[in-house]
Parts: sequence; structure tokens; C-alpha cells
Amino acid sequence: MRVIGIDPGLRACGWGVIEVDGSHVRHVASGTCRPEGDALCDRLLSLHTLLRAVVAAQAPEAAAIEQTFVNKNGQGTLKLGQARGVAMLVPAQAGLRVGEYAPNAIKKAVVGAGHADKAQVLHMVRLQLPGCDPDSADATDALAIALCHAFHLRSSSRLAAALRA
Repeated sequence: MRVIGIDPGLRACGWGVIEVDGSHVRHVASGTCRPEGDALCDRLLSLHTLLRAVVAAQAPEAAAIEQTFVNKNGQGTLKLGQARGVAMLVPAQAGLRVGEYAPNAIKKAVVGAGHADKAQVLHMVRLQLPGCDPDSADATDALAIALCHAFHLRSSSRLAAALRA
């Protein structure tokens, strides 16, 4: 199964695709969308176009996105929420359900500590996905989101199988 993780942003939106086969996970592709335009509507449209191209090219079967955390700058949080809406819309348009994970849950799943720093996340992503070289911290985060979702899907399917048995 191909899983895409998306780390939303208006200046840089990371994405990462992994392939999951049982307990084996491998890196497929990752990158950073950099929306263009000065007006918010132009950046959102650009983000939509860029992410649609990624989803069309990578053909994921599952998607996940980081939940927005509220920071001190309400205006910034609102703009990030709008980018997040676009980032959720694109996989939904492709017929995918979108998993949502809090930043601490992603770090805990990938690193083992909910308050891990960026360097620890990068180290563990590279350890779990040999050969990957994310082009930005946003792409690293997106790969971590995809890994978290893959772990969640695997656990959910094992639980469902156990309940059926």
C-alpha cells in the first residue's frame, strides 16, 4: 500500500510517499511544494495545483496530514488552517480518507518521544527509510506523518483481525 503524508504550509508544504508491505516499509518519493503568489487566494490555488500533481503522479492509496497546533499568532494559525484545508481536499478528491495526527503523536510513533526535535525526527526517518534524503524539514515531517499513519493502519488491521477471530 502506498501512503502519502502531507505537512501543510503556505510557503512550503512537505509531502512524502512510502510503500508498505506487511512489516516492510520503503521510501518511494518526497519533496516540497512551494506555492507561488502574493495574495492568499493565489497561494492556496497554487498549493492545490501542486499537490494534485503529486497525488496524480504518486497514486497513493492512503493519506495522512498533521493536525494544526494553535500558536500565539492567531492570524498565522488561521492561514495555516486554510493551507491544511487544501492539503486535505486534494487526497479527498482522489477518493482517499485522510488520517489526522497531532505533532506529538507523530513524533512519538517515529522517534519514541513526543517532544523530539527536528534532528531526531530526521535521524529516525532516515533510519526507517534507508536511502531517503528529504529536501527540507517539511518533507522530513511529511515522511514521518506517512510512517505514523502506516503504523496506525497496521495496528488497526491487526486489531480488526483479532476481533474477527
